[in-house]
Amino acid sequence: SRAHSRGSRSCRQGVADAMRRSFPVSPSGNLGDIIKRPAPGGGYLDQANNISTSAEQLEGLAGRLAAGLVSAGFERGDRIAMLGANGLAFTVAYLGMMRAGLVPVPINHRLPPVTINHIFSDCGARAVFADADRRSFVGAGHKILGLDRLHEFLAPNEIPPVEPEPGEIAEILYTSGSTGMPKGVPLSHDGQLWALQSFVDISPTTAERTIIAAPAYHMNGLFFTTMCLAAGYHVVSMPAFNPVTYLKTVAHEQCTLLSGIPTMFALMARESRLIEQLDLTSVRDVVIGSAPLTQALIDRVCSIFPNASVRNSYGTTETGPSMFGPHPDGLPRPPLALGYPFPDVEFRLLDGGSPDEGMLETRTPATLSTYLNRPEVTAEKLVDGWYRTGDIVRRDRNGFFYFIGRLDDMFICGGENVYPGEVEKLLERHTDILEAAVVSVNDAIKGAIPIAFVVARPDVRLDVEAVKAFTLREGPAFSHPRAIVELERLPVSGTHKVDRNALKQRAADAVSGLGRDSLT
Repeated sequence: SRAHSRGSRSCRQGVADAMRRSFPVSPSGNLGDIIKRPAPGGGYLDQANNISTSAEQLEGLAGRLAAGLVSAGFERGDRIAMLGANGLAFTVAYLGMMRAGLVPVPINHRLPPVTINHIFSDCGARAVFADADRRSFVGAGHKILGLDRLHEFLAPNEIPPVEPEPGEIAEILYTSGSTGMPKGVPLSHDGQLWALQSFVDISPTTAERTIIAAPAYHMNGLFFTTMCLAAGYHVVSMPAFNPVTYLKTVAHEQCTLLSGIPTMFALMARESRLIEQLDLTSVRDVVIGSAPLTQALIDRVCSIFPNASVRNSYGTTETGPSMFGPHPDGLPRPPLALGYPFPDVEFRLLDGGSPDEGMLETRTPATLSTYLNRPEVTAEKLVDGWYRTGDIVRRDRNGFFYFIGRLDDMFICGGENVYPGEVEKLLERHTDILEAAVVSVNDAIKGAIPIAFVVARPDVRLDVEAVKAFTLREGPAFSHPRAIVELERLPVSGTHKVDRNALKQRAADAVSGLGRDSLT
């Protein structure tokens, strides 16, 4: 095992320093108290309900809701689950609960009802904020608050936000694992404010206009919401992502900053005829995270938004949604780089072929202290404050980090390590391929073999054999896909990430026609 760590301070000392630091983004140190004041040009448009508010009005609603919840008998530390689509009500409830010292628990409403109700019990939710479309998901015995009737909980006047104690829980997010029930991740006010302040410090300084389409029950959409409000941006909130509506909104609102995950932008790229009809030149910055980024996708994004620079983003729910930023010496960030670690980010790389590559372990001021009710998972993933990300990364000579793949996605084919993300990058370099996903299937000869699923560019007739020849010519022979399956679109999960479990089921069918003695 080889390791490299940065910084001589202990994690505890680093966190203590962060807790004592004044956060300009929140005068009270409360994550619900982050709306920029004043916010020239800032505002919030709930697209689904056609409701527009100023930043000051949004803050007033959050303060009045906080007062109303306290008057209704909710006490500091109470957990309240959230089931609802993006929009003004969701944002007001999220901020208002934290201002009152309560703990919001946003839940993926696309999960099965049995899983949703498990989360209610696991987090000890005293009530559930649910909108009309999702009230039926709540089982008997749970108190339901109408998210679509939020006005009923608004007090006439605001109350000042609670000033949290160091380490006090602000929110609980649930991570969706590939097996078993989701795990609860308690996140503190000070830790999330550290992450928010780091990101706001490197965000554009001019008044920006942006869209939030990633679901607010996921860290990507939730953090981007707080970042935009803290920076004073004009925000358009979409209830769900739709590539056609999204592109039309970008043009209509003259958006300047966009954030999302690779699948969202790949779906936009399919709308080539619409793109030709729209003026998308207002976009200056695109931030992409939550999944690996390829040069092919960067090129496609730049072709859609010709005036935009594209930035890769990396973070985890457990350690903070922003861990890497600009180089301290001002060196330009390479296109695929995650960035350079922020000053309070400690890291070490384990079990790699060199000191500059391996599985990333990290400690940050935002790192969780424990998983909720899961001591066995806590013991496995957290050691002395170090969090095992499971991500394989590489560091270049200038200190920039790059994502290689997930440790649990890696498989061995004929004695060689294969990372699906690397094969996907290769496939997306092919001129006829818009998007690719690779999964493994057990094989009696090689141990495991890669199977690829690809989406062709619009109006292209894909030659699968030519694609396979391309992978053999341009990449290592051992990692070439043994079967290539063309799809109209890749299946996605509730967070818009590629659903690899669904692809694994289809991969078993694809390999059956190869004439191999597979072990499916």
